Amino acid sequence: MPHVLVLNASYEPLGVVSTRRALVLVLNHKAISLEDSGLFVHSATSVVPAPSVVRLTRFVRVPFRGPVPLTRRALFARDGGRCVYCGAAATSVDHVVPRSRGGAHSWDNVVAACRRCNHVKADRHLVELGWRMKRPPAPPTGLAWRIIGTGHRDPRWRPYLEPFSTREDAAVFLPEAGAERLPAELPPAQQPAAPPRSAPPPQPITAQPLTA
Repeated sequence: MPHVLVLNASYEPLGVVSTRRALVLVLNHKAISLEDSGLFVHSATSVVPAPSVVRLTRFVRVPFRGPVPLTRRALFARDGGRCVYCGAAATSVDHVVPRSRGGAHSWDNVVAACRRCNHVKADRHLVELGWRMKRPPAPPTGLAWRIIGTGHRDPRWRPYLEPFSTREDAAVFLPEAGAERLPAELPPAQQPAAPPRSAPPPQPITAQPLTA
């Protein structure tokens, strides 16, 4: 079953829970369902639609939020699942300044990397290899990262997370619902060429008598 986004009564994103936990909140009137997942949970006597987004009926005061925890899943989410050195699919974690040279295990020194780049770089600095990164690593910010960092995504969550994330984060990590479908109307540059029209049938030619 898919996971469910939980919002505070003020629509602030709180976290992600299992479908079972979300249903318990809804059935106990502690939350209301804002979006359905399209799936159903069957019991002996009833069928209940499984939610995708729920909102608590009472406001929950959240204690001070510290920095986003540095996990492999959150790191890959920050870097888009791509190697920061070559752009290939990331399969490992690399320290920009190697740990053997005093590098810290922190957001501003840890990046996603492919196996090849990680092996070639080893314990060397980027200047020794002549490598550059498009942008220096930094800790992710914004309430939406509490959700993005879990690695769980659902297009139905986007309208509820966009106000708490940057446009770049939303575009990369929060796909729009129905994005896999073609738009109803393509922009002019992408409009398919119209099929060639068939040539009109030839008109019969009648011979004209020659005049002296």
